[in-house]
Amino acid sequence: MALPTTARVVRLTRKPQGLPVATDFTVAEEPLAAPGPGDAVVRNRAFLVFPGLRTLLGDEGANLPLPRLAPGDALFGPALGEVLAAPEDGPLHPGDLVVHLHGWRDAVVADTGQFTVVDQEFPEPLALISAASAGYGALTRTAEVRPGDVVLVTAAAGAVGSLAGRIARLLGAGRVIGTTRSPDKAERLVAELGYDAALVPGAARPFAEQLAEAAPDGVDVVLDLVGGEQLTAAVDAARPGARFALVGAVAGQLDPRRGGGSAPAVVDTFRIVTLGLSLRGFTLLDHPDLEAEWRERLAGWLRAGEITFPWTPVAGIDRAPEALSRLFTGDGFGTTVVEL
Repeated sequence: MALPTTARVVRLTRKPQGLPVATDFTVAEEPLAAPGPGDAVVRNRAFLVFPGLRTLLGDEGANLPLPRLAPGDALFGPALGEVLAAPEDGPLHPGDLVVHLHGWRDAVVADTGQFTVVDQEFPEPLALISAASAGYGALTRTAEVRPGDVVLVTAAAGAVGSLAGRIARLLGAGRVIGTTRSPDKAERLVAELGYDAALVPGAARPFAEQLAEAAPDGVDVVLDLVGGEQLTAAVDAARPGARFALVGAVAGQLDPRRGGGSAPAVVDTFRIVTLGLSLRGFTLLDHPDLEAEWRERLAGWLRAGEITFPWTPVAGIDRAPEALSRLFTGDGFGTTVVEL
């Protein structure tokens, strides 16, 4: 089989002014490097569209341990691909499915160590490129869900939140509440993903009132992906000893007035002190042992039908820039994936 000599790649054309739009990017066909002695050639099947790119594209966050994207740079992120060629004595073989971070292109040549093989029996390989492992890690490592806990998941219709509700339930939560800015998505959270209640910030009623009604006795665990007013209200609704795992900051990433690297929130520090609340950030980089555990548990839950992987497909790399733009305006349910 002839190996590809070119690849289609999404590059940043100009610095976004506010939220990214499709015209900020270019999809170009470029020469593909010849593989070296330790390289594999992989044809991508799909890659992830995720809001965190706003931070890498924006003006803020220069002092954060994150890469930055400047005009001319290629986008990157989680991807699922098929090995076309690899060293005979290496860990990869033609036909293997692999996950890696060379998304936003249709083919890649890189060292074999940058790819992780997907078990042939894994029930839904696409689930391995979602960000849902962050939700699992936050609920098991940081917030440590206990039997009977009342759990609040913000941004519950996104890539992390759409699995986090079921995960919390499987970990023993007694009641699981989600938030989303779409009434239609709120209905789906309850009907399809096992949430007991779904709240809609920005609706006619103040969010704090909605939360007080959904959790009249307060919340024990908060998986926060938003910040802003939702984090403020969650602190106000916390029970003594409540644990907060802060995983994302969508309120800042979706705000066109900000640069994508900040998400201020007002919280009642007196309440945090007197109730003994814990608020802690979670990143996967701090837990290198998590991925293998997550894969094993996710595979078992998928096979048993205890969890589903909701995702929104986008057909073709040419539509990838528009898919990213539409993600910031509320399109999609679950994980947004570009299929190649």
